[in-house]
Amino acid sequence: MLWIKALHIIFMVTWFAGLFYLPRLYVYHADSTDAVSHARFLVMERKLFAIMTIGAVMTAVFGTWLLVDYAWAAYQHSGWLITKLVLVGGLVVFHLYCGKLNQDFRNNTANHSHVFYRWINEIPALLLIAIVLLAVVKPF
Repeated sequence: MLWIKALHIIFMVTWFAGLFYLPRLYVYHADSTDAVSHARFLVMERKLFAIMTIGAVMTAVFGTWLLVDYAWAAYQHSGWLITKLVLVGGLVVFHLYCGKLNQDFRNNTANHSHVFYRWINEIPALLLIAIVLLAVVKPF
């Protein structure tokens, strides 16, 4: 079980690296004005989204394994686990929204300012703090 937990954490870190960095790329992309920068950001965003999607899928695989074999029986009636799973669902929605933003940049339909992307850049950090605190402290 420790191997599964370790793999879950490794892929979670990979996923979060992407969740932290991709919106930052959007900030820079929204500020770019030349075609070379636009093309460069499109490549960077596409590759990062692919890597972080692999991290997300593998996080879910190993997280589900942990949930089925270990956590669900012990904590299925605990509020912290349900809350954590809801917040993880929020991360998945944010991840998919980042994919939509990727498409917007690719289609030249992105219409948000760099300020918008600066604000959404904070969402994964807030969710990470809440999820880790729930998983470690198990407050309720």
